[in-house]
Amino acid sequence: MKFFHKFWLLSILSILLIVGCSNNANTNDTTNSNSNEQSEAYTVVDDRGVEVTFDKVPETIVSLQPSNTEILFELGVGERIIGVTEYDAYPTQALEIEKVSDLSTVNIERIVEMNPDIVFAYTSGSDDQINQLESVGLKVFVIKSASSIEDIYGDIKQLATVMGAEVQGEKVIADIQSQIDAVTEKTEAIAQKKKVYFEISPAPDIWSIGSGTFQQELIAAAGVENIYGDQQGWFSVSEEDILTRNPEAIITTVNYGDDPIAEIISRNGWSSVTAVQNREVYFLNPDILDRPGPRIGEAVEIIASSIYPELFNE
Repeated sequence: MKFFHKFWLLSILSILLIVGCSNNANTNDTTNSNSNEQSEAYTVVDDRGVEVTFDKVPETIVSLQPSNTEILFELGVGERIIGVTEYDAYPTQALEIEKVSDLSTVNIERIVEMNPDIVFAYTSGSDDQINQLESVGLKVFVIKSASSIEDIYGDIKQLATVMGAEVQGEKVIADIQSQIDAVTEKTEAIAQKKKVYFEISPAPDIWSIGSGTFQQELIAAAGVENIYGDQQGWFSVSEEDILTRNPEAIITTVNYGDDPIAEIISRNGWSSVTAVQNREVYFLNPDILDRPGPRIGEAVEIIASSIYPELFNE
């Protein structure tokens, strides 16, 4: 989404997102339920290392990140969400939930009025806002930015543990793994992987992704080679360097303009790029490819089927 890319890029430039963190949750031994019922208090550790204790499974939720909202719906507890961001659009039920954040600013007063049992927050430079919520007695559980597929699995496990939905959490993860495995089976025999450039911000301020991002792992799982796999994180790149690396395919999740594919193809000097010459420039759904949530298996399939359509037309 346009708004999400702008927020994400601003977050990178101001070093607001915290990446490279571990999302492996530690849970108290009392957290053993596989349903939404708990007979005793239980404690779950969030990504700050903070122990959050619950007397019972939360009945009302505020989710301050679209990916967490998607996970909660996949866990079967979406009907408990009473507040989300302006950019929560999936599943469609999320569109009907009250908006309490624009990702960068949180409506603290409204959330306090709602008095949710839990606020699922996301690290994006909003420590002050998190502190404000906690200072009035609200429980806040923080999920840090995922930098790998395993981190996303960790997020799912953490949210499932908080919501007493461990069995469903394991099923969600298993389904994602099955989707990715199905793609791998189709692409593993490819002798020469196509070299792909992934664009997350357009000219003139071009940004791409490298190792240490979950998108890099999605690309690798799809059986393609990132031309910037030798770089780390999210970073600015020059047009000259992209032309030198000469990708065989281009993926963009940028939807700032009316036709992102045409914008890339029409750039000065890009006619020499193999991907442009062969018209292998693809606009792929940013809500699926850029969100560290339960649709990453679908993201891997979308990438692979775009780059290797012949493998998916059988």
